[in-house]
Amino acid sequence: MGVFDFVKNGVREMMVARPDQFKHLIVYKHPDQNVPMYSQLTVDSDEVAVFFKDGRVVGVLPAGRHTLHTQNIPFLNSIVTNFTGGQVFISEIFFVKTAPVRGIPFGGPIGDLIDPLTGEQVCPRIFGEFSLVVTDPVRFIVGYSGQGATGDNDFVLQWIKGLFLTGVKTTLGELCEVEQKSVLQCVSLTQKLATAFVARAPDLNDIGVRILQMGRFELNFNEEDRGRLVAANAEIAKANRGVKVAQAAAAAKQFELDQKYQQDSRYVKDLAGNYQNYAAGQAMMGAGQGMAAHGVDGGVAGAGIQMAMGVNMAQAMSGAMQNQPQFGGPQGPAGRPPQAPPDFSAAGLLVTCTKCQTKQPGGKFCAECGTVLAQPKKFCSNCGNELLGAAKFCANCGTSAASAGAPPTTG
Repeated sequence: MGVFDFVKNGVREMMVARPDQFKHLIVYKHPDQNVPMYSQLTVDSDEVAVFFKDGRVVGVLPAGRHTLHTQNIPFLNSIVTNFTGGQVFISEIFFVKTAPVRGIPFGGPIGDLIDPLTGEQVCPRIFGEFSLVVTDPVRFIVGYSGQGATGDNDFVLQWIKGLFLTGVKTTLGELCEVEQKSVLQCVSLTQKLATAFVARAPDLNDIGVRILQMGRFELNFNEEDRGRLVAANAEIAKANRGVKVAQAAAAAKQFELDQKYQQDSRYVKDLAGNYQNYAAGQAMMGAGQGMAAHGVDGGVAGAGIQMAMGVNMAQAMSGAMQNQPQFGGPQGPAGRPPQAPPDFSAAGLLVTCTKCQTKQPGGKFCAECGTVLAQPKKFCSNCGNELLGAAKFCANCGTSAASAGAPPTTG
């Protein structure tokens, strides 16, 4: 070897830097652990140099040009070897990029996941890209060196991607729980998922790496998992619709009851708190509805019966009102007996209640006490034949039952 070769080799040994062909690597390890004193260390602007000896961190040098001597860099004292007279120090030197690494592709299944909404076990898949940055070079080297510093970016990134996918699974499950949605529904929440993936990556933080941002990505399922999720979500949606229909019906019924309560409250208030008058009015309306529902037809006969009942009830209410204290007026005589009901009806007959002995026109119930009334017999006005039930015409001669009355007298 000539003189110039020796000088050339010596200069090369005195220069420590990352070679140009390895500028793209996230981590580059200097191949020689024996570094002469006064060597020139060049650290690029987007990286730092980390010194290790015997498995522990000795020191970190930032970007710039450094002369490796104990006077300039005190931590070198701990790695200088006395065997060479203090002219050489022994250390592993790692160059670690601190600039963002962008457009890193990733993808694959994230593992089995229980859908919180349907209870189905599925295995989502995610494909996309992300950007990362090394925030703690020392922690990154400590975590990475256990994997072996091969200088291969693919090896480093594969390791990071595996940790990232674990974080994706955890984050996706938590988001589904918070949103109360199925995994099938959450896959469309790309913006929320991207933000959550960036904010929640604890496994990567532990090794000194941070996800800067998510690029375009897609969450999907195989055909079997997707089919089961679609069917389960359809069943849940159908059940929810049934619940909403039932709730709407209950709300409508409650509204109807509230309106009835308010109406009844106004009636009681208008009657100055006299519940007996209110109850009598309700009984009169109920009697009218009962006659309409139980065969008392319209026309003159029906109108006469309802008129008679109305007059009877009105007089009964009038008597009750006179016996009640009046606001701002004189008190009526106490204990005055009620007036007798008028002696007429649609057929000229009155029915006597067997319980309270009140005479009143026909009907199914007593307007005074509600007892079932005995129904008077009706006879054909033409032939005198008895009319059965609610017949509208005489079965014997065909005469209309509207003119029916009491049985004809015999002289």
